[in-house]
Amino acid sequence: MHKTILTIIFFTLSFINFSKANFDVKARTAILQDYHSGEILFEKDADRKIFPASMTKIMTSIIAFDLIKSGELSLNDKFIVSENAWRLSQSGYSSMFIMVGDEISVENLLKGIIISSGNDACIALAEGIAGTEEEFAFLMTEKAKEIGMENTNFSNSSGINAPDNLSTVRDIMIMSRYLIKNYPKFYEYFKETEFTWERTGGDPITQGNRNPLLYKNLNADGIKTGYLSYEKYSLASSINRNGRRLIAVGSGFTSKNSRSKESTKLLTYGLTNFDLVNIAKANEPFHKVDVWLGKENTVNTYLKEDLYKTIKKAKKKLLKVSVIYDGPVEAPIKKDQKIATLKVVYDQELVGEYDLLSFKEIKKVNFFTRLIRSINYLIWGDV
Repeated sequence: MHKTILTIIFFTLSFINFSKANFDVKARTAILQDYHSGEILFEKDADRKIFPASMTKIMTSIIAFDLIKSGELSLNDKFIVSENAWRLSQSGYSSMFIMVGDEISVENLLKGIIISSGNDACIALAEGIAGTEEEFAFLMTEKAKEIGMENTNFSNSSGINAPDNLSTVRDIMIMSRYLIKNYPKFYEYFKETEFTWERTGGDPITQGNRNPLLYKNLNADGIKTGYLSYEKYSLASSINRNGRRLIAVGSGFTSKNSRSKESTKLLTYGLTNFDLVNIAKANEPFHKVDVWLGKENTVNTYLKEDLYKTIKKAKKKLLKVSVIYDGPVEAPIKKDQKIATLKVVYDQELVGEYDLLSFKEIKKVNFFTRLIRSINYLIWGDV
């Protein structure tokens, strides 16, 4: 047996260590991520504490989506509106305009939260799920910890008037990525530009989505705006263009116009300065390795997850991807057994290492065949 190092892919590309250069956005804090690779393309004071305002509603929705997925909640379930929820249906608040005693479906409440940004809908959903908004906020914070939001505390379901409802743009980005990855079907609510609420005792109310990027030619499909007088304007946004998705979060924009303009600038920067390379697709044959004493002489390998890397267009260097294994690999080989390692090297520095698994089972040949092959190997060095 011998160690096999087979370089199978060469890219002339730039990789990692992305520089801000002279680029900046007019926000107190901001971050930009390439969704598929997970790499950060730009950040500005990304761990600074912020009041997430209505971006809080992303987590409010996630809690409901989790319960729907587990079967504990249904889109058709109905909750009764309390006076506590109704009080936020008044002028001066983003509202769905629900009434005390209304029975509203979970689906309508979610659309009221996501599209209309209804604070009243948030409380109605929170109370319907957890009994009180305080208990619901506890669920939100626990979920935040679970998915890696290390600097977040949620104290209500809407994000309004809560000095200890705190997060960072990095954490909001983590939350947004979780939403898109785990709930692609429900995420489609976030790109809807209007919602009509067939309210009780009055004419239907139609409200538009407050996300300004949905109305631009950017292929934006989410996520959520925010505003508080002491935080100013914020936006978690995402675009999906030709299979390339970017997530941006910014807070401390000085105006609605600035929020729209600077968020567009940030996303455009990611599109125009970087490319995405798909090295391997999850659960698809990647590369064959040699097998010793097996009923087949080779076996395909695969990765459990997609492998993407983001590259910078302006500075091209050598990116080398190699399969390394002690080979040929002796049979028997189990399906899903680790049999090789995929190494990603940039400028002679290891930047990624991934397990390559056997795509199928390979059984060992019988004793007589093993004997013949062993003799051939001893005499001729032929495996």
